[in-house]
Amino acid sequence: MNGKRVLITGATNGIGKQAALELMKMGADVVIVGRNETKTRQVMMQLQAQSGNDAIDMLVADLSSMDEIRRIAAEFQANCGRLDVLLNNAGAVFSDYQESADGYEMTFALNHISYFLLTHLLLDMLVQTSQEQGEARIVNVSSSAHRNATLRLDNLRDASGYSFMNSYGASKLMNVQFTYELARRLADTTVTVNAVHPGLVDTGFGHNTGRVWSGLIKIAQKLFAISPQRGAETLVYLAASPEVAGISSKYWNEKQQKQSSDNSYDREQQKRLWEFSAEATGVG
Repeated sequence: MNGKRVLITGATNGIGKQAALELMKMGADVVIVGRNETKTRQVMMQLQAQSGNDAIDMLVADLSSMDEIRRIAAEFQANCGRLDVLLNNAGAVFSDYQESADGYEMTFALNHISYFLLTHLLLDMLVQTSQEQGEARIVNVSSSAHRNATLRLDNLRDASGYSFMNSYGASKLMNVQFTYELARRLADTTVTVNAVHPGLVDTGFGHNTGRVWSGLIKIAQKLFAISPQRGAETLVYLAASPEVAGISSKYWNEKQQKQSSDNSYDREQQKRLWEFSAEATGVG
């Protein structure tokens, strides 16, 4: 990864932070994205010390806001001449219905629209890098939670009947469907795009879901969760390994290609999601 530039969202915690560390150890020039400036700067300094690599920078943004996404995309383009790997990892689960600055349900805004919009804004740079270097990669962090999800695009501004489990699962299904549709549209390029389920990882994820659910999540993590180091392994593998060069439009877990859910392969759903997202963001 010497000389290669990697942009990682959701990189101040958990698997995003661990992936940044491992890629920096490999020599990558990493740019991390976090929401809180103080925390992001602290993480940047920690990663420098732990990796022995000073080639790290930071961007600060609330990725549930389209204006914020556009701002950091413009900053990245102005300051960086190449992008070898875009690792879309930022995500959360929200116990109660919330709306983003753009008026969409927060899970949809953060977990899907941030992937869709940031990727589109940086796509020309990825394509240019791939032409010059032979390949560029997009890695979208999804989850096995997509397997029982259904896609509804008509209730993203409706608080009635909100379920954080349904909303989270749907957003992770969107990550997979976005991956497959984007891969088809990039078929004539040397930019690859893959989705990954990192596993149940021992982080603070889901601890904001209310007393009962957060308690259950903590118990499940204690009993079954893997470490952030192990959870990040497949992300790093997809970002860096020569073994996956040229492989695109796949769903991965534990460095293995897996079948995603049946409805994730529905091309009509993929197309509808793309068109809806393009209209919401004004790109694509």
